[in-house]
Amino acid sequence: MKRAETVTFGGSTLDRAAELRGDATALAKLTSEGCSKSILLWRGKPLVRAEALDRLVRLPMDHPVLTQAVSPPILLGREETGDLIFASDISGWQPEELDEAALGQFLDATEQQHPDLPAETVFAELRRIMTRLSPRDAELAATAKAVASWHVSHRFCAQCGSESQMVMAGWQRSCSVCGGQHFPRTDPVVIMLITNGNSVLMGRSPGWPEGMYSLLAGFVEPGETLEAAVRREVFEEAGIMVGQVEYLASQPWAFPSSLMFGCRGTALNHHINIDPTEIEDAIWITREDMMQAFAGNHPFLAPARKGAIAQFLLANWLADTLD
Repeated sequence: MKRAETVTFGGSTLDRAAELRGDATALAKLTSEGCSKSILLWRGKPLVRAEALDRLVRLPMDHPVLTQAVSPPILLGREETGDLIFASDISGWQPEELDEAALGQFLDATEQQHPDLPAETVFAELRRIMTRLSPRDAELAATAKAVASWHVSHRFCAQCGSESQMVMAGWQRSCSVCGGQHFPRTDPVVIMLITNGNSVLMGRSPGWPEGMYSLLAGFVEPGETLEAAVRREVFEEAGIMVGQVEYLASQPWAFPSSLMFGCRGTALNHHINIDPTEIEDAIWITREDMMQAFAGNHPFLAPARKGAIAQFLLANWLADTLD
């Protein structure tokens, strides 16, 4: 698919500087020379410029707030200027009058302003701002969120249970007790544009906002190809048999640590039989109805969420630009 890497979080051509991850001396030298900066996370939210919410804030590595980090900085990559970009996590900070319930909502609209940072900066939920960021900032934010989340959930060695230590500039955890070595994981997920003539198959999960439907999706199981996962998931969730399957595009999805494989497939039957333990509803939507939804004029179907690969695939389906 020619437009594959124009999906949100893709296509910024970030140099990840992997050769420096194990070279603590070189990293320290570059940092001492002022050639390193850090983006900042709080509970997975990146620090961005307030109001527009369209630019990651890059702090000097000697900024006092970085002393509040809960772990060493994670090396994300190297900019075209030669500057190294790290991510620092200050999730230990507790804002005053924090609304914990709002943080757990489907789309968190809250913003947090740290007293030791400029007033024109806030922490904002990545899902909310992802389409406002440049491709580079979006990739940096997604990478930082995914790797930082992995460190939080994988503090202890899976082999012996002892607490492990961050090494390789954040890209590995090492257990000093049993010698176990652990690496950030990415879970493969298929998301499917399943068509039947002029219609596309859409579904919704319990708890989604009113009117929200999306393409069906599911995790790839061990020993399974992408094509097999597409056919299995669609049949399990909606009772639809799928014939030919093609890969279209991928998207890193750091909520918390997935790689979405966008595929298209052709339905072999039309009757939907949902599994209520998997999804709440599934329907066929015509091109005409989908165009209405994109325009915000459909009587019940909400527009596809901008930035998600489902919206990207549906937009290209409507424009007949999937090839």
